[in-house]
Amino acid sequence: MKTFNNKIALNLDSNAEVNVKGFIAPIEYTGSNFHVDWDTLANLRAAAPEKQYPASIFRAFLPKEAVPVGTAWKIKRAGALELLKQLHPNPYLNMRWDLPYKSESQGLWACLRAYNDEFADIVFRIHAQFLLKDGWFTPSQFMGHLVIDRIKRSVAFFQMSVPNTTINFGTWWKIDPDEEGHITDSGFCPQIELRAGIENVAQNIEFTASITQSEVEHQLALCFYKSQQINWVSLEEALEMAPAEQKPIHAISIDGPLLDESC
Repeated sequence: MKTFNNKIALNLDSNAEVNVKGFIAPIEYTGSNFHVDWDTLANLRAAAPEKQYPASIFRAFLPKEAVPVGTAWKIKRAGALELLKQLHPNPYLNMRWDLPYKSESQGLWACLRAYNDEFADIVFRIHAQFLLKDGWFTPSQFMGHLVIDRIKRSVAFFQMSVPNTTINFGTWWKIDPDEEGHITDSGFCPQIELRAGIENVAQNIEFTASITQSEVEHQLALCFYKSQQINWVSLEEALEMAPAEQKPIHAISIDGPLLDESC
């Protein structure tokens, strides 16, 4: 356990093992009934409901050097892919929708949210897709927590899950393998998750330094989407601000989110 001028270095005991449970619940909704008509989607479940990993796998989520709270760093791809295979055997981190432009949702990022002498709380965000037998399945995002026991150098808690929002995945289905093209849909799955350890291990702890969950989520969103650099305000706020600042209103109407891949 090391602390340098409000920066901390993190490591894990390579001899330890971590038991991870995987969940994919039945899909509850899709706009065009893909979850009913498409057998692959209807039967989508975690590839391995439970699996043991060496703690070294989770080093992929740790910074290479000592960092202060609020610092973001890139996650090592190999470790993340190995964990994602517990959900489905064919995960991909290079996001694709067969579009003429490159998606902004490339990469894997983590950020130190809080620490004290005993624990460090890392929040991370990953974008991934799963190649199905006859299509693709794209969760909106994977948001996660990794709580490190700094004294034991062990994983106290790990969670990587798709947020439980109204629409939290997009998908496309190639109905006939002999024909060109595919059809797309989006929907809601109540649980897509990997989990290990005790969830409330870091609750009610007085941290030496910390930022809020909303602050760290915004910091991670900035790593992916340039649109999040804009200071968005509601229409009501804009109507109040425009006369006072003598500025025109630039209003945007969209039918989907700007900061995830839920279509």
